Amino acid sequence: MTPALTIAGSDPSGGAGIQADLKTFLQFGVYGEAAITLLTVQNSQRLSSVHVLPAELVREQIAAVLEDIPPKAAKTGALGSVEIVETIAEIAESFAFPLVVDPVLIGTQGSRLLEEDAVRVLTGRLIPRATVVTPNIPEAEALTGLRILNAEDVRRAAVRLHEMGARAVIVKGGHAEGDPTDVLFDGAAFHEFSSPRVETRHTHGTGCTHSAALTACLALGMSVTDAAARAKRFVHAAILSNPGLGQGRGPVNHGCYAETL
Repeated sequence: MTPALTIAGSDPSGGAGIQADLKTFLQFGVYGEAAITLLTVQNSQRLSSVHVLPAELVREQIAAVLEDIPPKAAKTGALGSVEIVETIAEIAESFAFPLVVDPVLIGTQGSRLLEEDAVRVLTGRLIPRATVVTPNIPEAEALTGLRILNAEDVRRAAVRLHEMGARAVIVKGGHAEGDPTDVLFDGAAFHEFSSPRVETRHTHGTGCTHSAALTACLALGMSVTDAAARAKRFVHAAILSNPGLGQGRGPVNHGCYAETL
């Protein structure tokens, strides 16, 4: 099996974070590895606490993986602190494989998963290491300082993030009105990936699931464009077939069969 690595936080309810990433990797036939950055206490209704791990412990986890079972692609999720972002940016200088940066700033329930001071380090040091950066619209606004009100604003934000050093940018459209459209900018052209909006409250972990599917596809050798299209289809299917768990914003179905997409 092709290995892929997630560097992210833990969600004990299984809807987001490394739990979502590992389940998604498996659906693409990819062997999942995980370096944990932070622990959360959360479920579909609340996120009550976040405990960020020491940056040196995160470094040691990644080093152990690289030493023995190096991945064919990696992704980052919730990183927590300035020190962890700096550590991963430093390690990523030596990555010989694609890196997907999912700039998780705030959790589904509204709690911060990245220190405000760390955003500057994320844009200045980690995004320039990214093969693809995958913000949603609020994250793209926070990272670029641009106000996004329409499709043209989405494209401007994608260009701005590319100018920060990311080789490709996917601005996800789930927070916009109407059917969600993801916009990919690869430095040369724009590509759009749309799906019908699913009216459901069960969307917990969609961002993690998307970036994990993208990472798995890159690990398998797909182009960024093909990987983005496949990840979009997977997330749509996962939302559409959600298991209806939880009393709040429940998880999507990470077990939807990727080969049928």
